[in-house]
Amino acid sequence: MAAAAGAAGQEKQLAPTLLSFFIYNPKLGPKEGEEEKKILFYHPNEVEKNEKIRNVGLCEAIVQFTRTFSPTKPAKSLHTQKNRQFFHEPEENFWMVMVVRNPIIEKHKDGKPVYEYQEEELLDKVYSSVLQQCYSMYKLFNGTFLRAMEDGGVKVLKERLEKFFHRYLQTLHLQSCDLLDVFCGISFFPLDKMTYLKIQSFINRMEESLNIVKYTAFLYNDQLIWSGLEQDDMRILYKYLTTSLFPRHMEPELAGRDSPIRAEMPGNLQHYGRFLTGPLNLNDPETKCRFPKIFVNTDDTYEELHLIVYKAMSAAVCFMIDASIPPTLEFCRKLDSIVGPQLTVLASDICEQYNINKRISGAEKEPQFKFIYFNHMNLAEKSTIHMRKTPSVSLASVHPDLMKILGDINSDFSRVDEDEEIIVKAMSDYWVVGKKSDQRELYVILNQKNVNLIEVNEEVKKLCATQFNNIFFLD
Repeated sequence: MAAAAGAAGQEKQLAPTLLSFFIYNPKLGPKEGEEEKKILFYHPNEVEKNEKIRNVGLCEAIVQFTRTFSPTKPAKSLHTQKNRQFFHEPEENFWMVMVVRNPIIEKHKDGKPVYEYQEEELLDKVYSSVLQQCYSMYKLFNGTFLRAMEDGGVKVLKERLEKFFHRYLQTLHLQSCDLLDVFCGISFFPLDKMTYLKIQSFINRMEESLNIVKYTAFLYNDQLIWSGLEQDDMRILYKYLTTSLFPRHMEPELAGRDSPIRAEMPGNLQHYGRFLTGPLNLNDPETKCRFPKIFVNTDDTYEELHLIVYKAMSAAVCFMIDASIPPTLEFCRKLDSIVGPQLTVLASDICEQYNINKRISGAEKEPQFKFIYFNHMNLAEKSTIHMRKTPSVSLASVHPDLMKILGDINSDFSRVDEDEEIIVKAMSDYWVVGKKSDQRELYVILNQKNVNLIEVNEEVKKLCATQFNNIFFLD
């Protein structure tokens, strides 16, 4: 018996991993013997040429085969014992495929490892959303695939795909993807009217004095306060800022207000502003004013912009200017001298106001429930389940089985148009409740011993009354 227990204790769980990721266009190599021309990008690159061709051919066949049953909606995913494949056609004839290995339980039998693939663990909707975001993120920094073809044919497209995805695929942390990846929402910073007006007037002043600015976005503590961009563009820019750019620039922030980060400023003008994109040292006449380019409104007007991200303490402001105007060192210095001092003061104001509001509302004791809320109309997202996102991973503070139930409920919701509520009795003391009401979704995890359905319902009503008192949830 002891030996068996010892053997069972050696079970190891291996998380899902990315096996391959490729992009192809079946129209580029229609003749036999030219199949390699279809492949625009393939990761991992070391894979032997014939295997690449075979895998792409297989995906083409699957897509064509499923088209016979559903001409308008081709296959989204394919489940096999060892992996799951996800397909996405973001532009006509351009296919993106992501192959994810199923999670594995590794056991030891007679001293040899035995692998059990868990075929039902991955949620299609979560990973399909991750694949769609791969495209949105590429498009934000490069424009569409078609645009690259127009700029310089297959060669240019291949170069751009290689350059972008070589880096981006390393940031996909498939083991921690969950419902938040489906929503890809925006966390908004709660503000009182006065402070909001101060920010509004700051933005108006800045756009006036820096007259080449086309759009502005304002964030505090990684949460959005104001944006002049279209929603879909802002959602993907927000994801880039909060999961990639901001985490790379955490260090000086932690030094506190008294650290003279900008000691070279004359006393009364001392401020904490700095560029997160662009010039590192404004005093060096040789410094380069290079900013990343982004593409927005790609569906109709197709705007190409320079992205200037400037931060003071916990406040960050993004200025987007027409890409045909290269920002000069003089412009960067002007921006620094105008925006820096005002943004520093504004950041202190927001911080102060926020702390006062927190004191008034009182320190809440650890509630018995955790929730995720999402509003499809303004993309607002709020989660008490996820601890602070780090660059590599967004940590959920609940058991993965519970996260999977949330994903399942969400899939059920997306199949119906009406409002509905789903209550699930999960592990011993856990209940999971999903509510869908008028474009809004709320998921609650309750941890209470010996409660029944009626009591669970009452708890959720209480939560809606305290946390969402101005939001109408249908009963």
